[in-house]
Amino acid sequence: MLSRHADSLYWLARYVERAENTARLLEAATRLSATPITAEDGRNEWEMAVDGTGTLDLFHEQHAEATQRTVVDFLAFSHANPSSIRNCLDIARANARSVRTALTMDMWETINSGWMETRGVNSPSLTRQELSDFLSRVKELSLRFDGSAYRTMLRNDAYYFLRLGTFIERADFTARVLALKADVLDPNRPSIGGSSDYFQWSWILRSVSALTSYHWVYRDNLKPNLVAEFLILKAEMPRSLVSCYENVTLNLDSLSRDYGRQGASQRKARMLLSQLQDTTLPGLFAIGLKDFLERFILDNASLGNTIAEQYLG
Repeated sequence: MLSRHADSLYWLARYVERAENTARLLEAATRLSATPITAEDGRNEWEMAVDGTGTLDLFHEQHAEATQRTVVDFLAFSHANPSSIRNCLDIARANARSVRTALTMDMWETINSGWMETRGVNSPSLTRQELSDFLSRVKELSLRFDGSAYRTMLRNDAYYFLRLGTFIERADFTARVLALKADVLDPNRPSIGGSSDYFQWSWILRSVSALTSYHWVYRDNLKPNLVAEFLILKAEMPRSLVSCYENVTLNLDSLSRDYGRQGASQRKARMLLSQLQDTTLPGLFAIGLKDFLERFILDNASLGNTIAEQYLG
């Protein structure tokens, strides 16, 4: 496969995943805005949503205050934000067009029809229900695209590059959401367990669509150490860091098998997976959850760069 085709497939998957993640963040922020809760650092739920995408500095260059109107416009529709939902879908469709022959008909129709359906939606005119409908369509696009790839693509290098993009992006998002609320996940901090904590733990899980799954696994009320364990160390949770890296390693190994050689990306992915698998919950809090997550975000980005150097350059 040509490196430029591999690059388009990889980033197609990343931008589709990023659009879905941003939609889930906005949904969670909308829910939290209906509660009388403010973060301990004084930030409201809308500013936390922007921070969860890693674009807070860019947001403050354009807006003085994080309100529902400014944040929805910035995260969903702004052309000045490279990671807005609209820009993500524009870039995803452009990448899909450039590798049209590598995609199945179901995959192309999902991207193209989803892109056309969202083009006519504009931020200033949205009611709360219209915003909810828009975010639901974005999530549906991502889920349909992911499902059609899984059910209809040949298991070859095109599929592996697509899945790599998905899981690198997903790991980054999960780690960012956890790092954003690392303070309220510390089970040893004082005054733990009030209504404010409960809503913020719920916000973390809703942001990654994991609240129902949490209750299935633990059969218990929300507890900060279990939330951290679930989204970092539980392999059965598809958005956990361990699960993402099991899939990253699997797809990189599949590429190395098809191409007949391994490289730096395979070695680095295995090392990061081994570190995650060797991590224990007490160890996480002993070294500092926020420090662990910030280091993981950097390591994940470094792996993305290594993949680009090895295959996409």
